[in-house]
Amino acid sequence: MEKLTLHNLQTARGSKTKKRRVGRGNASGKGNYSGRGMKGQRSRSGGKNKLALRGIRGYLLRIPKQRGFNSLLSKMEVVNLSTLDLIAKDGDVITPKYLMQKGVIKTRNYGVKILGQGKLSKKLTVNVGQCSKSAAEAIIKAGGKIEVYQKEKKPEFTKNSRHPKIVKVSQP
Repeated sequence: MEKLTLHNLQTARGSKTKKRRVGRGNASGKGNYSGRGMKGQRSRSGGKNKLALRGIRGYLLRIPKQRGFNSLLSKMEVVNLSTLDLIAKDGDVITPKYLMQKGVIKTRNYGVKILGQGKLSKKLTVNVGQCSKSAAEAIIKAGGKIEVYQKEKKPEFTKNSRHPKIVKVSQP
C-alpha cells in the first residue's frame, strides 16, 4: 500500500455525488414530468416559490414575538471585593491592566466596575472606571484609596463642518 501524502489523497467513494439533471429526455430516467407530478401550479415553472411561503406563515405565527430592547452599549467588566482580596497583596494598585494580567477580566476595552460583595482586609489603591458606594466605603475603611478615572471626551463637531469646535478663551 502506498504511503498517504497530500498528493494522493482521495475522497471516500460515494461521498460526492453529482446533482441529477432532470428534464433531459425520457432516456435519462428523469424526463417527461421531471419529478413535478402532472398538472397544477406546482408543476409549472416558478410555481413553487410563493406556495412555500404559505406553509411557513403558520410556523412564523407560532414563534413568540421578541419584545423589549437590548442596549447596544457594551457592559462594564464587574469585579467584587472578595475577588480583589484573593488576588491582591497589601499596597497593590488595582488597574484594569493589573486585573487582566491576573486573569480576572477578559478585556479592558469596556471599563471595570468594583462591586461591594465580600470583605476586603488589604490596603489597596483602586484606579478603575466605576465603583459602587458599598465598595468605596469598604476600600476606604480598609485604609485604601479610590481613583475613579473618566475617559477623555471626543471633540464636538459642528453641524456644518467636519472639524472640531474651536473654543476661544479670552485672556484677562
